[in-house]
Amino acid sequence: MWTAGLLGFVVILSLIGILMTRKAATEMEIFTESLAAKTAEMRRERRRADRLLCQMLPSSVALQLKSMHKVSAESFQAVTVLFSDIVDFSSIAAQSTPIQVMAFLNRLFKTFDNRIDRFDVYKVEAVETVYMCASGLPHKNGDRHVTEVADLALELLATSRRFEVPHLPDHPLHIRLGINTGPCVAGVVGTKMPRYCLFGDTVNTAARMEQNGLPMKIHLTQRTCDLLQRMGGYQIEFRGHIQVEGKGTMETYWLVSKNEDTSSRNVGISISDE
Repeated sequence: MWTAGLLGFVVILSLIGILMTRKAATEMEIFTESLAAKTAEMRRERRRADRLLCQMLPSSVALQLKSMHKVSAESFQAVTVLFSDIVDFSSIAAQSTPIQVMAFLNRLFKTFDNRIDRFDVYKVEAVETVYMCASGLPHKNGDRHVTEVADLALELLATSRRFEVPHLPDHPLHIRLGINTGPCVAGVVGTKMPRYCLFGDTVNTAARMEQNGLPMKIHLTQRTCDLLQRMGGYQIEFRGHIQVEGKGTMETYWLVSKNEDTSSRNVGISISDE
């Protein structure tokens, strides 16, 4: 009798042990699956953060920032900078609601972004109605920076002629573009929302070219014109001498078009009627 009771007790303990083991195994399996899911989600979020960082910064700069947590400012001997702005934007804004203005600018800058991907050009920023980009940094590309930006400027001009303001289809879109070539310093500014910024007179002069330009024209400095002339393949008009704030009198040019025979090493320069 005593033996039978002991045997029953052992069987019950064994069953309890088996049930507890199964429960622990099930809980461990659930925990493992949950941990794997959280790890996968963390990896996805990290990839999203990396993509966002690479959209905010050049990929090489983003990688350097991730690995070293800082990026030193770098000097570049020659880059080409482009500024673009919307002419008479106040007239469009006066006929639009804030939501319509946002939708219009978002559509326009997305269109420009799609075009810039075709060229060796980095979009520096888009602030309000100003679109700024540059070539020759952070990766040096010889003298190609001037032709990459020139080709992009012509593409943006052609795109603007075809672009339709969504809520004002009868209102033509006019932009001004200014280009300058020269040295500059570039580096990452800020930590919470880091930006790859350009500094120097080259940048300021490119902005002045845009501000002193005319609707649907690409305004060039002498330095940009000289380098394009050396590279060849473009039609350029001599604008004349103009007074530029902070710069005095400057000799400037219009970029008109790209020659069909781009193998030509000559740039045609004619006198503008303007």
